[in-house]
Amino acid sequence: MSTPDPLPPELNRNRFPTLFEVLSRKTVAPLDLFSFYIYMRDQQRSVDYLDFWLDVSQHLQLCRLYVRRLHRSVIEDTPEMEKNSKRSSYILDNAGEGPSGEKGNVSDQRLSAFLRSDHGSRQHSPQNSQGSNQSRERPPRPSFMTLDTNSPNDSSSPGQNSSAENVPKREDLRASAEKILYTYLLPGSEREIIIPQSILNDVQEAIEGPDQRSDPELFDAAKDYVFQAMERDAFPGFLQSKGLGNLVPQSMMIRLIIGLISFFGAVWAAFILIFLDESRATRCWLILPFTVAIYFIFTHQYMLDPILALLGFSEYTLMDFNQIKEPFVKKTLRARSLTMLLLFLLVDAAACCLFIFVPGKRL
Repeated sequence: MSTPDPLPPELNRNRFPTLFEVLSRKTVAPLDLFSFYIYMRDQQRSVDYLDFWLDVSQHLQLCRLYVRRLHRSVIEDTPEMEKNSKRSSYILDNAGEGPSGEKGNVSDQRLSAFLRSDHGSRQHSPQNSQGSNQSRERPPRPSFMTLDTNSPNDSSSPGQNSSAENVPKREDLRASAEKILYTYLLPGSEREIIIPQSILNDVQEAIEGPDQRSDPELFDAAKDYVFQAMERDAFPGFLQSKGLGNLVPQSMMIRLIIGLISFFGAVWAAFILIFLDESRATRCWLILPFTVAIYFIFTHQYMLDPILALLGFSEYTLMDFNQIKEPFVKKTLRARSLTMLLLFLLVDAAACCLFIFVPGKRL
């Protein structure tokens, strides 16, 4: 008899995940990155900050891919006796993975240092300084607005096979850095985010200045600022919405409207039956509107539908339900649902008994 697969270590935590764990895709529904993206888009109206963070992370991956490809080409062109040199491949070997925590920061810094040194060596190489006339006639540097990533390689790189077209080049790194700057950071850009002016000036000078940097370290200050802003302003609400509840605001508002209409209808019908001196058996029909009204009002107040939670479902968008996979969230919602159902039954029973057993009097 086969046993169920054990949970990954990152899902065995007896707590809510951190923002870094969500952004690192170490969580599952309903606290996964997709849920956080929907929350930032639909509720916080600040998805540009999350897109900036993700684009900078993608830029880092592009830089790592470039360095790994460069390492591979160096190994292929290196004589057999020099391939065992530890120092020649130490930086490249450690720049490809980027572990988390302090080691990851060191790896990213080493990657950025290598890219800057590689850029400087290209600028001062003999091929780049053969004559002032050639440098003046050199075509303009491609940017994200003019770079066609789907076009074939130009005549400056003959003899390359089709597989090399998908390998990032130095121009791709610069185009990626420029795209982030012109899309998110510059005033009046398409998806401008608000960051301190000093950080913006440093990033703009690093990209557009003489250094023409494209290493991922140049975005560190802006990325840290955006991370802290999301952690402070958006992530607590996300945990409350998805970790302690399973409804979206549109659904909560609909439930509140239905609950209030049902409640006033139940009270109106109850007084009519009382003043018509109807029997208690007839007044038992009041249980239905009172139950509907109190249930929907409770679900709005607690941002939680206990029946859906006990069945293991959470609402992503209006009427779009997905299964809850995060173990701690499932356990938390189950406990809150049982408590809420108990309180709901007490209030519902009290309201129904009040209007069913009160003596009637015909007017």
